[in-house]
Amino acid sequence: MNHKSSPVTIAVTGAAGNIGYAILFRLAAGELLGPDVQVRLNLLDIPDAAQALEGVAMELADCAFPLLESVNTFSDPVRAFDGVNCAFLIGARPRTAGMERADLLSANGEIFAPQGRALADGAADDLRVVVVGNPANTNALIAAHHGRGIPRERFTALTRLDHNRALAQLAQATETGVGEIEGVAIWGNHSASQYPSLEFATVAGVPALEVLKARGKDHSWVEDEFIPRVAQRGAEIIRVRGGSSVGSAAHAAIEHMRDWMSDEPVETSMAVPSTGAYGVEEGLVCSFPVICEGGEYRIREGLELGEFSKARLRASVEELKAERDTVLSLGLLA
Repeated sequence: MNHKSSPVTIAVTGAAGNIGYAILFRLAAGELLGPDVQVRLNLLDIPDAAQALEGVAMELADCAFPLLESVNTFSDPVRAFDGVNCAFLIGARPRTAGMERADLLSANGEIFAPQGRALADGAADDLRVVVVGNPANTNALIAAHHGRGIPRERFTALTRLDHNRALAQLAQATETGVGEIEGVAIWGNHSASQYPSLEFATVAGVPALEVLKARGKDHSWVEDEFIPRVAQRGAEIIRVRGGSSVGSAAHAAIEHMRDWMSDEPVETSMAVPSTGAYGVEEGLVCSFPVICEGGEYRIREGLELGEFSKARLRASVEELKAERDTVLSLGLLA
């Protein structure tokens, strides 16, 4: 096995947190880039987490990963993002009791605007960014705005977890394996307004809606059970587990980045800067069905959305526009 390739630098923010902890060992083991690529991990977190971050670095060292070239810890994004090829922006300000939406967006703007500028200052030319920290779509919008000089399409947000949840729910409802399902898509915002669509999905080559109907699950099941279950799955897990989704979020983030870098075509869902497709205002970071191939992605165009799908997409896009307008009013897109 050849481990002599030049190391790829991967930055993970919020690296002392739960999702960061869950993702780092998998990155070090080669799950993102494969068995022949060395990785250099740059771990970023707030100064108060410095000791915990050092503990994580110690554990990574103790694993003796053959592919792990080095682990570096930082509280300064400028240093953490120097030469970075892949950035997982996980750390974000969570919403607390009594916090207004504008306060949440303002607090996150103070995180993602400097990170965007730091990426512009030091990242490698082949930079790819996935924002995991919520509100992910608008945090990606802020980072992209301040990452001047970096192509906007290099900034994406995570809706792969929603996509995976939709796959799992459909597989369960149809009693099939997820490998037999194609065409599931997440549209809009990574929030309760998202639209997990089965309109173009198939199960073993048969339209999913037909398979569901044969099992007594009509449009009302899709609207009243499937869509809310996917959109609110995170809250459901918090109620049952007593904590937020960690392992599944880390897994989805790795899949998001790995598929983006794939040479072979992969169809999935990603929140990406809109090109104006499907009437979504250009520049908004919105989830679409995408095709990844050759290290790039493209929005899957030409789908004829029905009226229900159009209405659901419009409602989620309106939420994205409201968030954008709020950060504009706060001066975060100046």
